[in-house]
Amino acid sequence: MAAGAATALCWEEAQGIVKEVEALFGSVDIAGIVAGFTPDAVARFGDFPEMRGRDAVEAFIRARFARQKNYRLEKHLRMVMGDLIGNDWDAQWEDAKTGRRMRGRGMEFWRMRGHQIAQWDAVFNVWEEGSATSIAIV
Repeated sequence: MAAGAATALCWEEAQGIVKEVEALFGSVDIAGIVAGFTPDAVARFGDFPEMRGRDAVEAFIRARFARQKNYRLEKHLRMVMGDLIGNDWDAQWEDAKTGRRMRGRGMEFWRMRGHQIAQWDAVFNVWEEGSATSIAIV
């Protein structure tokens, strides 16, 4: 295989990676989360500016956990195609600034290099628990 060539993942392998990431986020293991990204990772999360490199991803993760207290997460593998993993997640937390109970749902794709994320593309909807929808499309 040529240097840098993609390695196809099987369903079981991808499921293991998704569950490992779920556990790392659930235990707020920032070092473990960051180690799961390649040094040159590219991340696009919602409407945040594109992040390049592991240091940028770490700064984003640290900022998230400073705001998201008692974070609880459940991820579900949805697809595997070659080196691409697609999953969704449901999360709950308390907002550190407002004290409000929050919920979120996201979808993401990870382009893998080995067992590390080289590209992270994610969308995420957030709302206050018990509130009406905030998506202004209907």
